[in-house]
Amino acid sequence: MSKVLIIEDEVAIADLEKDYLELSGFTVEIENNGNQGLVRALSEDFDMFILDLMLPGVDGFEICKKIRENKNTPILMVSAKKDDIDKIRGLGLGADDYITKPFSPSELVARVKAHLSRYERLINSNVQENDMIEIRGLKIDKTARRVWINEEEKQFTTKEFDLLAFLAQNPNRVFSKEELFSKIWDLESVGDIATVTVHIKKIREKIELNTAKPQYIETIWGVGYRFKV
Repeated sequence: MSKVLIIEDEVAIADLEKDYLELSGFTVEIENNGNQGLVRALSEDFDMFILDLMLPGVDGFEICKKIRENKNTPILMVSAKKDDIDKIRGLGLGADDYITKPFSPSELVARVKAHLSRYERLINSNVQENDMIEIRGLKIDKTARRVWINEEEKQFTTKEFDLLAFLAQNPNRVFSKEELFSKIWDLESVGDIATVTVHIKKIREKIELNTAKPQYIETIWGVGYRFKV
């Protein structure tokens, strides 16, 4: 159920908006003061803001500006002013829509539904953020299979990347060469586990400042390797 915050100093109007939105299935909260409305808008999770322009304390323009600096939540501005300059200013500050008083409550509900539906589609259509591992200047993009060290991208072979990513996502755990060979090259692969040592050496050459004193991949003599965090 979508949650809406109405910031409106005219109690009768706020209550009317609340009644119609609740009848349409929304959860609605009201603040009649700009200062408190701004605090709640920034500190709590709402799906939509209905914002009057003329408010005691902080005005609607400033609230809109502060919300948009921190959130992408839809904002519908409401005002008795019909001047285009106020509409242009409000939209310029990041409001999604502007409606002037008096207005039909059903129109308000329709606009709220339309903006929430559009916002939900926008969120759902966004490409999922890449799966990243970031440790002390080392950045591993598991989705794009790319590696940077201190903002400089390094080229990795498939197995080098797989081995680095596996160790990095299992930090501080010691793996034997046999375990790493099994995990990265799989049990059915035919080969000498010395290939693990070779790949560790190549990885270190790309990410370590001093391969003799590695800060990322540590050798545990007689056991194997671990990724330090």
